[in-house]
Amino acid sequence: MADQYDLVVVGGGPGGYAAAFYGASAGLNVALVEKDTIGGTCLNRGCIPAKAFLETAAARRHAEHAADFGIDVTVGATDFVVAQARKQKIVDGLVKGLTGLVKVKKVTYLLGVGALNADNSVTVTAEDGTVTQVKGDAVILAAGSVPRVIPGFEPGGPVMTSDEVLMLDRIPARIAVIGGGAIGCEFASTFADLGSQVTILEGLPKILPGLDADLANVVVRSFQKKKIDIKTGVAVKGHTPTGSGSTVLSFGEGETLEVDAVIVSVGRRPFADQLGLGNTKVAVSDRGFVEVDEYCATSVDGVYAIGDLINTPQLAHVAYAEAILVVQQLLGENAIPVDYDRVPWAIYCSPEVAWAGPGEEAAKAAGYDVVVAKHQFRANSRAMILGEIDGLVKIIAKKNPDGSAGQVLGVHMVGPWVTEQLSGGYLAVNWEATVDEIAHFIQPHPSLSELFGETVMSLTGRSINS
Repeated sequence: MADQYDLVVVGGGPGGYAAAFYGASAGLNVALVEKDTIGGTCLNRGCIPAKAFLETAAARRHAEHAADFGIDVTVGATDFVVAQARKQKIVDGLVKGLTGLVKVKKVTYLLGVGALNADNSVTVTAEDGTVTQVKGDAVILAAGSVPRVIPGFEPGGPVMTSDEVLMLDRIPARIAVIGGGAIGCEFASTFADLGSQVTILEGLPKILPGLDADLANVVVRSFQKKKIDIKTGVAVKGHTPTGSGSTVLSFGEGETLEVDAVIVSVGRRPFADQLGLGNTKVAVSDRGFVEVDEYCATSVDGVYAIGDLINTPQLAHVAYAEAILVVQQLLGENAIPVDYDRVPWAIYCSPEVAWAGPGEEAAKAAGYDVVVAKHQFRANSRAMILGEIDGLVKIIAKKNPDGSAGQVLGVHMVGPWVTEQLSGGYLAVNWEATVDEIAHFIQPHPSLSELFGETVMSLTGRSINS
């Protein structure tokens, strides 16, 4: 007989543990199935390790510019073994914290591969072959994703995905990053700041496709200052190992490049491989995503899917929101679907990028008549104090019939610590606030966030510092 629960969650990443903990805190009897380590990709092989390395890069960058602040510093080599150990300490501490929450919230934790059966029960197979059957009134599938690979560029030797890069104990001297999206740009920024010679190879006409052009241009200029070589509109065709640890890439029209490491960063695919969905009536798309409605419900009653397993933004905080959405339904509460067009986005390269809502081009393409304002960080006192003046805040608002700016549609930022500044803009977009309403609120001085307030104020037709 299968053990019975109110909720069985398959996958212990952000979506999975959020569903388990949120449900348990509301009184549900929950079982959480995880085949590896709680925290999933985000904590163990993704967001957290990558940002730890970005902070190592930032520390070196600050040390190199210490003389600008009157501090005499000799910057030596970066000991990446120490950086790796620091990263792992952070990860281990967070894993320990989540493990503690499993006990505090009285969640049943099952270590093994969870597979869904036709009767909605879940078979959990431990590494030693032990099999456990569990059944829930509801099942949430949250198995996450894995890095996509390119034929001929399977991981091994100098070829790496994000999984392998985050386990490095050295800094490769020459790196090619295949893919100029968010993850690729974060790795490029990290290793360029740590002294690597970095080349980005992107098949599309520009890096960070889909990002508002004004923001993307700031990132490109900053990357050029870091001496990152950006090659766009090129197809990568293959590579030939030299036998001495490096490899020679072929791309574009007969171009070649010898590097010590190749980072394949061409996105992630849903990891439904071990869920046993072929034995169920759960619908899966041609691209491998579990198909769901706006409430994350699959084609099978009582079975839901969230996170990277479904075709929604591959962001940990989106998975959190989807987890809450499902649990609220199970509790009979008023569950409001996630508005995916207005979720907060963040890219942690240097300079950082953050936004919510459509950019200028996207808003116009959607049929909006818009008013746009943008202000540079180089005029912001706090940015000057920090010595980080590259970047801007850009706000896209609906144009009222009289030509004035009305509801804020999108807030887009690039520059110092903008990932920590977005919350005000995110709330403005999601509350459908007007520029007049937002302009009434006071920003602290001196602060980076003043630039958001200044940009909003300028849309009212008046301003102070511009």
